[in-house]
Amino acid sequence: MAIANHSHMQAGENGATCASGEACSALSDVWDALAEVPDPEIPMISVVDLGIIRRVEWDDARLRVEVMPTFVACPALDIIRETIRERLAGFALTVEVVTTYVEPWTTERITPEGRRKLRASGFAPPIPGEDLVLPVAPACPYCDSHHTALENPFGPTLCRAIYYCHDCRQPFEQFKVV
Repeated sequence: MAIANHSHMQAGENGATCASGEACSALSDVWDALAEVPDPEIPMISVVDLGIIRRVEWDDARLRVEVMPTFVACPALDIIRETIRERLAGFALTVEVVTTYVEPWTTERITPEGRRKLRASGFAPPIPGEDLVLPVAPACPYCDSHHTALENPFGPTLCRAIYYCHDCRQPFEQFKVV
């Protein structure tokens, strides 16, 4: 059986366990395939870069993927699970995609590449280690100005807020720090 957790995104590294080199290579192929699955609400970022894939287990007949929702009531969860099942079809006889709440998803799980993609798409990524008591104004993803203001703490989804840039006069969404 081959197993890899979120922190072991490359099979066989940092404690990932594989029965053989061939199993590690195949598990790496699974992670590569998962990296092609877009988040349905922000398709320019993958489920891997968003950090919602917690664990992958694979033996000869069964592939099991654990998905961590960004929020308990995430409306995209069913679509994400189905898209993952479709993308991984053919890797094993049974592809099981389950939601797990064993540990909470946090914005710290977003990869550096995911943060770059968010910014390039007009989203302000969450500020790592932000103090929730005295929040730092996020940089505008369009002009990099910090002359921004919170317009509405309730964005289109639970995980985003609406900000406004006073310099370029553009509204933008920022991922909330969770």
